[in-house]
Order: sequence, then C-alpha cells, then structure tokens
Amino acid sequence: MIGHPRSTMLFRIIYLLVILLCISPTLPGLIGVVFAAVGYLPVIGLNHASSAAFTALWHWPGISDSILLTILSGLVSTCGAALLCFSVLQQFWLHCHWRRIEPLLAPLLAMPHVAFAIGFAFLFSPTGVIARLVTQFGADLQASQTTWFINDPYAVGLTFALALKEMPFLVLMSIPVLQQLNLNHLHQTCASMGYSQSQFWWKVVLPQWLVKMRFSLFAVLAYGVSVVDISIIVGPKSPPTLAVLVWQWFNDPNIAMLPQAAAGALLLFAILSLLMTAMWLGEKLLVTVNRQWQFSGRFGITLPGKSVFVSVISLVSIMIPLLLLWSFAQRWRFPDLLPSQFTARFWLSQWNAFVPTLTDSLIIATISASLAVIMALIAQQYRVHHRWSLPGYIIVLPMLIPQLSLLLGLQVAALSISEQSYYLWVIWSHLFFAFPFVYLALNGPWQSYDHHYSQISLSLGKSPLQTFFKVKLRILLPAVLYAWALGASVSLAQYLPTLMLGAGRISTVTTEAVALSSGYDRRISAIYALWQAILPGLFFALAILLGKRRRANLVYPYSSQETAKS
Repeated sequence: MIGHPRSTMLFRIIYLLVILLCISPTLPGLIGVVFAAVGYLPVIGLNHASSAAFTALWHWPGISDSILLTILSGLVSTCGAALLCFSVLQQFWLHCHWRRIEPLLAPLLAMPHVAFAIGFAFLFSPTGVIARLVTQFGADLQASQTTWFINDPYAVGLTFALALKEMPFLVLMSIPVLQQLNLNHLHQTCASMGYSQSQFWWKVVLPQWLVKMRFSLFAVLAYGVSVVDISIIVGPKSPPTLAVLVWQWFNDPNIAMLPQAAAGALLLFAILSLLMTAMWLGEKLLVTVNRQWQFSGRFGITLPGKSVFVSVISLVSIMIPLLLLWSFAQRWRFPDLLPSQFTARFWLSQWNAFVPTLTDSLIIATISASLAVIMALIAQQYRVHHRWSLPGYIIVLPMLIPQLSLLLGLQVAALSISEQSYYLWVIWSHLFFAFPFVYLALNGPWQSYDHHYSQISLSLGKSPLQTFFKVKLRILLPAVLYAWALGASVSLAQYLPTLMLGAGRISTVTTEAVALSSGYDRRISAIYALWQAILPGLFFALAILLGKRRRANLVYPYSSQETAKS
C-alpha cells in the first residue's frame, strides 16, 4: 500500500486518523471523569473543585461490601476462566479432536453476555429449569433454597457466569499463541526426556502461555471488574457490585450525584489497576522469580478439559431452546417441566415495537464493524511497513480500562461538540470499543501471512495497492470476515455506550433486553434475549459462508481435481 512518497504521507495521515478516532479518546475520557470527580463541570453549573464527592463515596452505606464483591468476582472469574481455558487446551490441542473444537468457538463467542446471563437466570433461578428438575426427583425445595446462583449476596453466580462466558474468548486468543510456540516439536523433546503429556503442559507450556496471554487476561479482568449488564441480571442486589452502584449514581435524577458517580468510576479504575498489578506480580513470581517448580519433580495433572468444554457447549445449547420455549409459554407453573399452554401473542404484540429496535441494532452493528475492520486493516498494514507504530498494548487500551471510567468523559466531550448527534456518537462509541477486538483478531493472520506472495505480485508489475487488494486481502479474506463478525458481535453487546452516548434516545436489542430482564414478563425478556443471541450468530454464519466461498474460488481454479476433492 506504499510506494510513492506522496502515497506514504497519505498513508501516515490515515493512520493518524485511526489513532485519533479509536485510541486517543482514551485520554480525554479519563481527564473528563477526573474533572467531574472533583466537581468541576461548568456545563451543569459546577465551577468549583472540591473533594466532597470522594467523601460522600467513602461514607456511602455498604461501599466496602461493594468493593469486596467487585474484587472477588472480577479476580476469581478471571482466574477461573484462565484455568478452564488451559484445561481445554491441555485436553484437545495436540489431539485430533481439536479440528472439531475450533469451529465450535464461533457460536460460543457469538452468544452475547446479556443473552447468556438471561439464559443463565432461566436455568438457575428459584423457578428455573434446574430447580424444576430437582423437584421431579422428590426434593421439596423452598424458594430460598433454590437461589444458588441468581442475585446471591456473595456474587457466586456472577463469578461462575463470567468464568464460563469468558473461557471461549481466552481459547480463541490462545490459538495464535500456541501456534507460535511450535508445541509439536516441544512435545517430542519432552517425551524423549520421559515427561508425560500433563507434565509437559504444566512445566513447558504454562509458563510461556501465561506470559503471552497477559493482555488477554487483563481484558477479561477489566470486563469482570466493570461489568454492569450481567451484574444487573444475575449479580447481588443489596449491596450490588461497585460498577452497578456507580451506574445507579449516573442514572440518579439528582444531578448533584454526578460527581460522586465520577469518583466511583475513578475508584473502579484504581481497583482494576491494582488487580492488574497483582496479576502481573503473580505472573512474574510464578514464571521468573520462583522457577524451581518448572524443572524439579514430575508434577503434572490432567485437567478435565473435555468435561469443561462439553458443559459449556451444553449450557449454551440448552439456553437457546429454553429462551424459545419461554417466548411461546402462555402458562408455565412451577414445578412443571414444560408449559401447559402455548401462545404466539407475545411475539405478535411486541413485533411492531421491536422492528425499529432490531433495525437500529443491525445498522449500528454493521457500520461499526465495517469501520472497525477498515481501520484495523490500516493499522495492521502500517505496522508491517513502518518501523514506528503504536505498541499493541496502547491499541488495546480501551479493552483494559473500565467502560464507566471512560464513558462519562467521552459523554461530556461528545455532547459538548454536538448535542443532537446521538446516532453518530453511539456508532463512534461502538467503533471505539470494537476496534481493539477486531485488531487482535487480525493480528495472528497478519503475522502468519507469507510475504513472498506480495513480492511475486510486485515483481510482476503490480502496484502496492493492487497487490494488497488482489493478493493479500483475498488470501486473508476469511480472517477479515471473521474479524468483521466479531466486531459486529461486540457492537451488538454494547450496553453502557449505547445508553450514555445515546442519552437514552437510541434503543438496541441489548439495552431493551437488560431493561426487561429486571422484574418484567419473562416471555418478553426471552424474546429480546433470543434475538440478541441470534443476531451475532447471523453475522458469524455469513462470515463463515463467505469465507468458504472465497477459499473455494482461490483453490479450485488452480488445482487438480484430486486436490479440490481433498
């Protein structure tokens, strides 16, 4: 994509534009929340800085319990997701079944967090499917005895749900990491020294995998600490986690609560920073400082990776039919396993109001994902051709900062520029949070691309731009389409950016699903959750279908009949 000096300059300008739109807003977002926390917001009449918001924050009833719940749920769910991911990799990576595992990651990733949380609640609520099954075996359960995972005061259900939902993301991020480690050669070497496969994974793979997965684990930790939508559905209520508490302050009709909300957002950022530091120190202690365990003894246990993966697949597979069943249930008394009456009136009554919401969701997701892919392609290509480019940890910074710690500053800045462009700001906020995921999804394919193809194209007289579009992009198109589907699923899952940058004027399937999940009719909640689960699946299915057609067009015209059949 470069060649002429004028083209090089244009390319640099475009790259700077990518930085301006997708990365640099992190700084004004944090600055804006700091100004709000000290009570300096001239736009709402606050012209004098003070520490009153922090004082009110520390004296809020139950704030220490909220902080403790946030720390425990975020840290334990991250460690749990990492352990589940490692168990799956240990069980399947060097096994022939891995080819069956990898395609199943798409539907697991396509399941949005809100739809997963609503399905999780339908399974484990006091009148959920699990309680109904238990009663069928003669157990006489009270409602208080069946609230195991939903709104429990210790955030056990929230922690469990987060660990299960984030495991497929970590498995996906582990694929390029393990491909770089050349595990087949390492396994042969360890086997020749008498180490079993489980010992090989613990002593050889784990130290290298843990270091290279640092930023992915940080992203999971950031989400677990700052999550609002899942916490509202399955998390504790009194007191809630700190993120939910801060969100309640943001929504308080009393505008004087805004500085306290900003102070809470800063506290959330400080907690996350401390937890990331603790995880980094733990990693250094385990891998670098205390290394004796890596070469002494023969410790190594086989984790139940197969059971873990089958359980997650089964859980997601049960949720979709369960949501569909609830959406058509007219009468479903506890403890009956199936509804006694069915009806389609909830679909019919909601359809006219649902279509505009569905349309807005699809338009915003398509535009955001397409822009994120274009900008990620520019960033990846610039990194390949120029010595100076932003480090990866800067690009993924929006993934590593709590959304609430950024969105207040971004909201103030956006609405100060244009108060009425809500649709534009929502699309930009979705782009801002989808770009890091798309960039990471393209990072592995871009690093593994064989540049000899481009060199041959250039030697045949093609320009750099023609080489990029007709050779490199065509070869990597399946990966680009997958990244596009991932960006769309991230956009469809955005809850806080849609509400805050849209000022409540733009509704998506996600915002409606979260709003309806709290005390509303389960049938209507199931309809919105079902659509929220279906839409990302449609994007992934389209990406996979187009990717297979592209592979066929690339291979068949230039290969023999036998190669085509294989």
